[in-house]
Amino acid sequence: MSIIIREALLSDIDPMVALLKELFSIESDFIFNDSLQRRGLSLMLENPEYRCIMVAEAEQSVIAMCSVQLLISTAEGSPAGVVEDLVVMPEYRGQGIGKKLLESVQKWAEERGAKRLQLLADQNNIPALEFYKKMNWTKTQMIWLWKK
Repeated sequence: MSIIIREALLSDIDPMVALLKELFSIESDFIFNDSLQRRGLSLMLENPEYRCIMVAEAEQSVIAMCSVQLLISTAEGSPAGVVEDLVVMPEYRGQGIGKKLLESVQKWAEERGAKRLQLLADQNNIPALEFYKKMNWTKTQMIWLWKK
């Protein structure tokens, strides 16, 4: 089976929403909301200079995705990338697709001057944490806080 990694298009929103539904089903901090996820994806795709969504396609269907957004890091004195929404449909996991997607968003961010990538992972998502460790991502002493 051939897997194509490419930048997402507006026409990919339906399968990406389905992927986010899958992802949010295992993340305790987020609740799936079709209209909010559609709006978020649209906003990201409308500003490709600072945001990128990469998808994996198999047999003309989107089966995985990963996004990255740039921000300015005062610590780095340059852009940094925030990786979000790395999700592969269950039946395609374990085939290296997540790795390829992560590498593709890393390349995209580096081409735009990012000196660091960072991401959040649900502390109870052991398979994801093991995947990131295998990919040489390192836990930091920082914790994420939010105010809604």
